[in-house]
Amino acid sequence: MRLNAKLVMIMLSLLVIAVCALFILNQYSQNDLVDAIQESSTEVSKAIQISVADLTSEAEFSSRLKEYMEEAKRKGINEVSIISNEGEIIDSSDPAKVGKKRDVRKLGKGLKASRTRKGKQNPSEDSSRPYDLVVPVIVGDEQLGFVHINLLLDNIRTIQHDNFVHRLTVTFMVFMLGIILAIFLARRYTTPIKRIVESVKKVSAGDLSETFPVQTRDEIGELAENFNEMVKKLREREMLEKRLYEAEHLSKVGQLAAGIAHEIRNPLNYISLAVDHLKNDLIPSSPETEAESRELLDKIKDEVKRVNYMVLNFMSYGRPLKLRISRISSKDLLEKVLPRLKDGLSEQRIELLLDIEPETPDLDVDPELICTCLVNLVTNAAQSMPDGGAITLGVRFDCENRLFRITCADEGSGIKPEYLEKITQPYFTTKEAGIGLGLAITERIVTEHGGKLEVESAVGHGTVFTILIPAPHREQEI
Repeated sequence: MRLNAKLVMIMLSLLVIAVCALFILNQYSQNDLVDAIQESSTEVSKAIQISVADLTSEAEFSSRLKEYMEEAKRKGINEVSIISNEGEIIDSSDPAKVGKKRDVRKLGKGLKASRTRKGKQNPSEDSSRPYDLVVPVIVGDEQLGFVHINLLLDNIRTIQHDNFVHRLTVTFMVFMLGIILAIFLARRYTTPIKRIVESVKKVSAGDLSETFPVQTRDEIGELAENFNEMVKKLREREMLEKRLYEAEHLSKVGQLAAGIAHEIRNPLNYISLAVDHLKNDLIPSSPETEAESRELLDKIKDEVKRVNYMVLNFMSYGRPLKLRISRISSKDLLEKVLPRLKDGLSEQRIELLLDIEPETPDLDVDPELICTCLVNLVTNAAQSMPDGGAITLGVRFDCENRLFRITCADEGSGIKPEYLEKITQPYFTTKEAGIGLGLAITERIVTEHGGKLEVESAVGHGTVFTILIPAPHREQEI
C-alpha cells in the first residue's frame, strides 16, 4: 500500500473512531439526561399535586407538604410556596415567608432562572443556580392561585458537564492516537530511507556488493528495487569495462606478438643451431669435460625451446585461427604428440600412457591445433608433478551424444577450487615461469571446433581435463 493511501486510511480510521466514540458518549449522556429530567419532573409533579390539594382544601396548611419537602430537598426541590391571586403567600415550606406579599405581575409563568440566591445549608450548593417554576392553579374556570417551586437542576448540569469532559477526553485520546500513528509511520519510512542513504554512500565509494532488501510494495519498496537495479547495472558496466580493458590489452599483446615474434625466433634458431654445432664439433675435442659440457648445452637448448614455446603461444593467441580440418585416427593423433613430449617427460620421471577405446571413429579436426591443445595439457600436468608419476591420454566416443571425449589425467597436486573458474583466463597462472596463455589457447581451439573444455580436480589427488568435440552430422561406423 502506498504512503498516501496509508495516510488516508489513518485519517479515515481516526475519523470513524472519533465519530463512533462521540456518538456512544452522546447516547449515554442523553439517556442519563432523560432519566434526570424524568426524575425531576416526577418530583415537581408531586410538589404541584400536594400544593394544589392544599390550596383547594378548606383546612389549614397540610403537613404533607412538610413531610414531602424532607425527601424532595435531596432531589433538587428547594422550596414550595402557595400564592393567592392577590400575591399573598398563604402557605410555604419556609414558614418565614407565610403572609408576605409577592408582585403577581412579576411572577411570570413557566420555568426560569431565579434572580435571588438563598443561603443553603449545604456549602456545595452555593455554586448551583436555582430555577423558579410558577404554575397557576385553575379549577374549572376559576383561578385559585399559584404554586411557586424553587428547584435546583444540579444533576442535569453535572450530566452535561461530565458529557463535555468525556467528549474532550475522547477527542484528546483520538488525537494522541493519531500522533502516535503518525510518528510510527514517519519512523517506518525514515528508517529505511536512512539505510538507503548509507547504501548509496557505500556504492558511491565503490562498493558494488551493497544491496537493499525489498520488504514492502510501497514507495520504499520501489526505491529499493530501483536502487538494486542501479547497483546491478553498475556491476554490469564495471564488468563490461573490465572486459573491454582486457580485450584492448589482448589486442595490444597480439600486435606486440606479431611485431616481435619473428625477430625473437631468428636469434632463438641461431642459438639452437650454435648449441648443436658445439655438441657435434667442439665437445668431442675435450673428452675430460664432455659430460659436463653436454649437460650444460642440453639445458641451454631446453631453455631455448621453452622461450620458443612461449613465443608460439603469443603468436597463436594474437591472431585469428584458421582451421584445416582433416580426418585422423585417434591413435595417430596421440602418437603425433609423443615426440614433442617424450624427452622432457623422461627427464621429469613422468610416464605418458595412452588409453584409446577400441574401434573409435576417426576425428574430423585440425590435427596440428588439437596436438597443440594436448601438448599444453600434458605440459601443465607435468608441471604439477615435480616428483614424477603417470599422465594418461585417453579417447572415448559417446555414441548417444555423438561426442569425442579426449582426456588428460594426471597424478599431480590438483587445482584449488577458487582457481577452477580462472584457469582459462588469459595471463592467469600460479606458476612463476608461466605466462598464463596455454589453457586460454587450448579453450579457444576447442571452442573453434564447436567443442568444450571441462576440468575436474581434487587438491592432492590430481586433475582430469576433458576435450569434448562433436562428431560430424553423418553416420559413423563403429
